[in-house]
Amino acid sequence: MKRILLLGAALVLACMPAKAQDLVKLKVGMVSAIDMLAIPVALERGFYEKQGLDVTIARPYATGVDALNALQAGEVEVVQVGVPMIGAVLRGMDLVALGNFSGNPTKTGSDATMALIAREGSGIKKDDLASLKGKKIATSFGTINHLYILAILEKAGLKPDDVTLVNTPPPDMTVALLAKGIDAFVGWDPWPIIAQKDVPGAYEVLRGGNLIAYLGFAVTLRPWLDKNEATTEKFLAATSEADQWMRKNPKQAAAIATRWIPGLKLDVAETAMQFNVQQLDRRLSANNYRALWSAQDRLHRLGIIKSVFDVNKHIEPKPILNVMKKHPELFADLPPIPADVAIGPGFVFKP
Repeated sequence: MKRILLLGAALVLACMPAKAQDLVKLKVGMVSAIDMLAIPVALERGFYEKQGLDVTIARPYATGVDALNALQAGEVEVVQVGVPMIGAVLRGMDLVALGNFSGNPTKTGSDATMALIAREGSGIKKDDLASLKGKKIATSFGTINHLYILAILEKAGLKPDDVTLVNTPPPDMTVALLAKGIDAFVGWDPWPIIAQKDVPGAYEVLRGGNLIAYLGFAVTLRPWLDKNEATTEKFLAATSEADQWMRKNPKQAAAIATRWIPGLKLDVAETAMQFNVQQLDRRLSANNYRALWSAQDRLHRLGIIKSVFDVNKHIEPKPILNVMKKHPELFADLPPIPADVAIGPGFVFKP
């Protein structure tokens, strides 16, 4: 009888939900952008718990620079960032990219969540990007916003010195536009959509355009990754499931966004999600290595950064490759990665 009771107790424990068992604690960080939403979606939908994780999400940071500062300070263990990773690595931060949070492994260009917004009376013409010359444009230095405006200027045949770039956190851009302190701004969603609703006469000059390959990686510090490979894989599996759920349920995802991004209204979130779902693909391919390399190349050519690093040393594909192999169903609704850019263990990117 005693053996039967012990066996019964063991079976009960085995069948208990993950919440009642020991969960692995994980602290993660996000930026106040619509494309960061997988982190809270995975929490609210129970995907972390399903993977055996107890996740705490830090307050949304204004930019990836702030998120990386929090990572370095030990406030969080994993964050989602893009271009700010470049400056941080060059300053000696031993960062490792684990997988995309936004981007596209199937093609070289991807920037649907970016836009250039101008104020009424700015003199900036939709069909003439050269009209940006002499204008005051807000961006966020060292972020994807910065990379995007540099690409726009190159497309327009202009140099960075042909305009005045104003370093501005995305949440402050709408206010600056309303006050006519700037002529235009570049930003990630939801801020371009918010500006067009809140600033009378504000208009979209450009949306996306495949001018850049979007940089959006889940990153961590190498010493932490070395000790937490299993946890990393679980995090990527949970957020991959969140990505797929958002691709299938954009309106429900928009509702969740309003609870995590301060001041975000539902109609704005629903509009932003139309663009966001186009880049929700956590898989890695040679295209994502190229995206990091080409971003460095542009910044270096324009004198924004003085040196570059080997992208192979700061991308670790093993965890997401394991997720792709173990959970192919999480990516079944996505187009296949072309064979010529598919990667495997030991892949080395050559520019």
